[in-house]
Amino acid sequence: MTARAAASVSSSAAIAAARAALDVLAERISVVNSIGDRLAEMFARGGKLLTCGNGGSAAEALHLAEELMGRYAARRAPLAAVCLNGDPTALTCIANDYGFEEVFARQVDGLAAAGDSLLVLSTSGRSANIVRALERARARGVTTLGLLGPPGSPAEPLCDAALTLPLDNPARIQELHLLVIHALLERLEAKPPAG
Repeated sequence: MTARAAASVSSSAAIAAARAALDVLAERISVVNSIGDRLAEMFARGGKLLTCGNGGSAAEALHLAEELMGRYAARRAPLAAVCLNGDPTALTCIANDYGFEEVFARQVDGLAAAGDSLLVLSTSGRSANIVRALERARARGVTTLGLLGPPGSPAEPLCDAALTLPLDNPARIQELHLLVIHALLERLEAKPPAG
């Protein structure tokens, strides 16, 4: 098989896997809607959203926060959102002084208040820094939301609402997380929170 033919087969397999993953997400649309409802209610009450993730999930957490503060498609008032992995100086300072497990939890301690929400993104749901952030958010009366990978992770029971995806490929999970982010943004912009 030539390199070009192998690449074509690989691309076809990736697209087929992505199509199958969409069916998995479609079966869980009620969870996506629940997360959207919780966010709309929180923003209507004047709360703010904190987001975080690691690696590719960090990029998606940043994408969600910037679209809320700026805009996704519609012109509207900004929605208060802060990405906890967006400031490399905070991350390196906290990691250096307290350990990498504390990089998000310490920011939750400093920024979150009852009535706010924390949305974590994790393809495994097992990262210590994600689990600690959820624990600290819960202790502060913050609503906890998760876009996660397979069910049964340590993060799942710490979330008030969690989308779990029973897939074994992190790339497919991240692709679905991005689709969910866009769906949430469309939902919030279709009916902007009053306030």
